[in-house]
Amino acid sequence: MSTFEITTASADDMPTLAAWAHEEGWNPGLADEGPFFTADPCGFLIGRLDGEPVTSVSVVRYGTGYAFLGFYLTRPHLRGQGYGLRTWRAGTARLSGRTIGLDGVPDQQANYRRSGFRTEWSNARYEGFPATGARLPPGLALMDARSVPFDRLTAYDRRFFPAPRDAFLAAWITAPRRAALAVVREEDGAVEGFGVVRACRAASRVGPLYAGSPDVAAALLGALAATAPGVPVAVDVPDINPVGVRLAEQLGLRPAFGTARMYAGPVPEFDRGGVYGLTSLELG
Repeated sequence: MSTFEITTASADDMPTLAAWAHEEGWNPGLADEGPFFTADPCGFLIGRLDGEPVTSVSVVRYGTGYAFLGFYLTRPHLRGQGYGLRTWRAGTARLSGRTIGLDGVPDQQANYRRSGFRTEWSNARYEGFPATGARLPPGLALMDARSVPFDRLTAYDRRFFPAPRDAFLAAWITAPRRAALAVVREEDGAVEGFGVVRACRAASRVGPLYAGSPDVAAALLGALAATAPGVPVAVDVPDINPVGVRLAEQLGLRPAFGTARMYAGPVPEFDRGGVYGLTSLELG
């Protein structure tokens, strides 16, 4: 008789989850596993059937009241047999009392609604080669985000994300195979834009992409794309920022993939108009 066991994933399990995500067409970053694991080392579950990894879910906790669910996967030949649902239940049990967010693919959204999630907005992954040449407004400068005082960077990120995530952010900007850029005011160094681009198997992924105006977002996106010449970029744009959607289209990017942001629990507040690109579909 087969034995199915759900445990917390180890660091060595993370490349397996990334490989599964790639097979689903999600195009994860080539070095995402390290920052993901840093965000919440006990936030990844893996189900094993007779010792073989077959299911996963991530239930990453931020602060005291927020969490994000992702990596909900079952190996194709075992779908429909209840293993994924058991893994889901084990994961969500760890998040009791928290608002939970997720970015759901179309095929799973009905299942998420049955579990108490509600759709708040839609995301479209825009891909291509963005038009270049956009200039920053006067008084602003572009710099390596790793050179920005970290407390300024985390305070800026906090405007656009529902909870503190300092450890994740530190790992996110310093992991290999990526570039992190910030737009700062020349007079006082205040952050006015922030973005990261990371290498993937297909289009390089941009996320987050935060900015105080479309001009700043366009210049920042162009600078990030220029760090990987000849490679298309992809950015997940939420439709709660219609200016960001228009900007992606004006820059020549085209929608290629869609998800829905869904929440169970009170919908968190943050500066939605400054989000031109989500950080990741796996961790929010």
